Amino acid sequence: MKNKKPGSVMDIATKEVFTLPPTSTIMNALKTMIRENFRRIPIADAGTKRLEGIISATDFVNLFGGGSKFGIVSGKYGGNLAAAVNSEVEKIMESKVVTVDYTASFEDAVEIMFEKKVGGCPIINEDEKVVGIITERDVLNYLGRNGDLDGIASEYMTNSVVTLKPRESIEKAMRTMIEKKLRRLPIIDDGILVGLITVREILRYFGTGEAFRMLTSGNIKEAIEKPISTILTNDDILVYKDILTFPKDTSISQLVRAMIDKGYGAALIVESGKLEGIITERDLIKFLYTKS
Repeated sequence: MKNKKPGSVMDIATKEVFTLPPTSTIMNALKTMIRENFRRIPIADAGTKRLEGIISATDFVNLFGGGSKFGIVSGKYGGNLAAAVNSEVEKIMESKVVTVDYTASFEDAVEIMFEKKVGGCPIINEDEKVVGIITERDVLNYLGRNGDLDGIASEYMTNSVVTLKPRESIEKAMRTMIEKKLRRLPIIDDGILVGLITVREILRYFGTGEAFRMLTSGNIKEAIEKPISTILTNDDILVYKDILTFPKDTSISQLVRAMIDKGYGAALIVESGKLEGIITERDLIKFLYTKS
């Protein structure tokens, strides 16, 4: 076996990695992701642990929201999602996985995540077995303890924020996420911030309650036509129950502490009740990484 480099990515990676076999059903992957509160799950051979793909919350939004994953369902199952969700997860997983070698340095891993614009990477050994996973949250936790935290939110936030209204449909939210490649959407009503939904809320919406029953019966149309407010008013679904909001002059150190403490992937920048921007884990990592 190769010797790990000093400062290896394995020093901050999660080493006990949960994987699913490619023969696991899409429904089982959905339930597992909700139960374990995962954003992504590596798909690996049950015996060898050799990596074969990855499934993420975004893939489910793509499937339920009529993206390319739904095209797979339409072709084989005639648009019948009830049948499709009981098929193998390998049918919708991403088989071209961005990975990090277990001998890589921390810096190598962060550069790969930046370059490929991914929020997490399985870590594999020379046999392509999954031996760890590194996520934006792992990187933020590390840099938050070891990086230079000088700076203010307005210098690093995204100014042009895509938003929706609470009366718009869940289907529109999913399509917007797919088209704009977004994981979260602030919800605005008459200029006032009323909530935030992410791919994980969408996942929980379809994995529980009435929408789950509609999904398993094949009648998903009614579920996706419901307004976004259906999610915002259900505390059992919401991940972002208390939205992190800060003024533009908030220090980076305060933002990092708040996001780590809450386990949130984003904070919204609000001035006089008006949404001015959004700052995500990725934004903070880019800032901290350049200062480290």
